[in-house]
Amino acid sequence: MKDTDNEYFDSEEFRELLEEYETSVNTGQPVFMDVDELSEIADYYHFKERYDEAEEAINLALSLSPGAVAPLTYKIHEALWNGDPSLARDYLDQITDTNDPDYVYDYAEILLAEEKVDEADKYLCNELEKVPQEEYQDYIVDVANIFADYNYPEQAMMWMARAKPEKSPEFKELMARTLFGLGKYKDSERLWNELVDADPYSKYYWNALASTQYMNEDYSSSVESSEYAIAIDPEDPEGLLSKANALYRLNNFEEALKFFQRYSSHIPDDELALMCQGTCLVNLGRTKEAIAILEEARSVAEAYNDDTQPSSLADICQELAFAYSEDDNTAMAMKMLDQADENGADKVQTLVVRGHIMLDAGDIASAKRHFHDAMAHSDTPSPTLLRIIVSIYDNHYVEEAYKLFRYYFRMISDDCGDGYAYMALCCYDLKHYDEFLHYLKIACVVNQQECQTALAHIFPEGIEPKDYYNYIKERMKQ
Repeated sequence: MKDTDNEYFDSEEFRELLEEYETSVNTGQPVFMDVDELSEIADYYHFKERYDEAEEAINLALSLSPGAVAPLTYKIHEALWNGDPSLARDYLDQITDTNDPDYVYDYAEILLAEEKVDEADKYLCNELEKVPQEEYQDYIVDVANIFADYNYPEQAMMWMARAKPEKSPEFKELMARTLFGLGKYKDSERLWNELVDADPYSKYYWNALASTQYMNEDYSSSVESSEYAIAIDPEDPEGLLSKANALYRLNNFEEALKFFQRYSSHIPDDELALMCQGTCLVNLGRTKEAIAILEEARSVAEAYNDDTQPSSLADICQELAFAYSEDDNTAMAMKMLDQADENGADKVQTLVVRGHIMLDAGDIASAKRHFHDAMAHSDTPSPTLLRIIVSIYDNHYVEEAYKLFRYYFRMISDDCGDGYAYMALCCYDLKHYDEFLHYLKIACVVNQQECQTALAHIFPEGIEPKDYYNYIKERMKQ
């Protein structure tokens, strides 16, 4: 039975080791294990978020051998996880065997945590010259894994290019992760599919496949893959969140809300998941509930907000602004936008939102002023104008939106695929059906996600955005 989706932790060998350790601890008997075994047990407890037990095991290992690589590597990783590279260096200095490969990897990880990428790469290249030929492949793959773990996919791929291709699951997984990091989602998806075919009971593989499909904007497939992960583990937070995110992108706000709520029951302090619940509630017209959960998200974000991560609080404040606007509380909506600005929100974006809120309140003069300021401050006027037009449409000024779209399409380049679905929607509302078909045909080719967002409500459920135009044409023949 899989407990962790980690091959070693789920093995009979480790289960026996863990049982022996826990029996000794629970009965107060001496623990007769070496430092490597104790470090593995600490890694397991950490993986299971049983941090006090992990600390107890690792401290026992260090008491047995204060300079051993394995327990000090655990301490180094713990320090890096807590954002303290200086403490990690202190632990590194305590390692007695500096020729151990783990010492090399630990030092490289500290450099990457300090964002000294070139220095880390140069150090690892120098160490490669000392590696025996029979260990060359393992070293290359280990280094590529480190770069992938620290989200440096370009460097990971350069190291992968030095390795001999393997058909092992570990090598495929590393390549899939690296391709994902490079934005090559189709290639990554192909490898994840091969991995789930070989091991269909791995929730990790299914979740990874779901994430890749999500990034490739294949949201229906992402939902399906996350359902397999949830079938394996009905309370897996990652699977629940993956399904919630994909459902949200499919505008299925009612079902998305349920899965965001299930996820939050396990991870209650994830302010972004709380924010998504609020956004779902706004879309469902449940404004009072939305404000309550968004205020909860704001409290969580304020508690954790610092100079390194101001963006979540800014985003939450913007969502609160929309919610308060829907609740006819314009003053609170504008106050939330002030707080968003104070916490690093994009100035142009908040100006557009201010215009939207004032338009919703019927203050056309103030809305025009904010929209004008947004355009004046924008380095990318075409996308900004599109956001303004959509806001004008959302506030039911359809004719004005239609006129602005005609100007917008004279501004944009031929390779821009944004706005056609929204223009099709304007034409549909205004009963300009020839123009509706014209813009719909373009939109189905150049921007299917925008088609889904703007037009899904006028098509039967189950029709793919790429098929909207053909569906209409077929209906016209009947």
